[in-house]
Amino acid sequence: MLALNNKRIVGGVFFYLEKAFDCVNHDILLAKMEYYGIRGVMYTLIKSYLENRHQGVKFNNKLSKWDKINTGVSQGSILGLLFFLIYINDLPSVIPYTVSNKNSSNVLFADDTSVIISEPCLVNFETKLNIVFQIMKEWFNSNLLSLYFDKTYYMQFITKNKFLNKINIEHYNKMILQTNFVKFLGITVDNTLSWKQHIDTITPKLNKACYIIRRSKLYLSNDALKNGTLCFFHSVISYGLIF
Repeated sequence: MLALNNKRIVGGVFFYLEKAFDCVNHDILLAKMEYYGIRGVMYTLIKSYLENRHQGVKFNNKLSKWDKINTGVSQGSILGLLFFLIYINDLPSVIPYTVSNKNSSNVLFADDTSVIISEPCLVNFETKLNIVFQIMKEWFNSNLLSLYFDKTYYMQFITKNKFLNKINIEHYNKMILQTNFVKFLGITVDNTLSWKQHIDTITPKLNKACYIIRRSKLYLSNDALKNGTLCFFHSVISYGLIF
């Protein structure tokens, strides 16, 4: 909003990491923890927690062989998210100050990663986007994280009376898809910040909730109906409402 008010060109790349939690390399994670000062008994305890784990699959009463797990942290576990945050913590620092210079920002939330860049000049804007994209792609490769190209999008933010600029961001001789809206942290963000796409997304969910509550009121107490309303309706409409 600040960039648009200052008549700057502003856009972002929304990265999608494929099976990010499953790709966390234990050796790299432990090296980063040691760098951050986790040593001694605590380091040994975490290393013991990660090492010598085995996994098998049971299907139709048949069990596969047990294989040792050298990568991955359990998504949904108490420590899994913390380990992943430590793993990606140094990502913003790889973008040089000469590129960022207060005109770019990273948004890291677990495996949802995005970078927003603003520039007054279109040529510099496209150049910086490509530089930052290449730097972040190299970081993902170095840390053995897999970038899912087909679900990685570029979006330029504009005011309603402006036209989109054609921006090319190259990845192995292919161009990143430019989109007018993207789902980010459960909210559908559109390029004019009108929130129309998000409203269109949640309206069917709210209609379904109304139907469930209306059908249930003959059989449930007021307290149960209130809990149902909070669960099915209020939670949907209030999520991200501040935006």
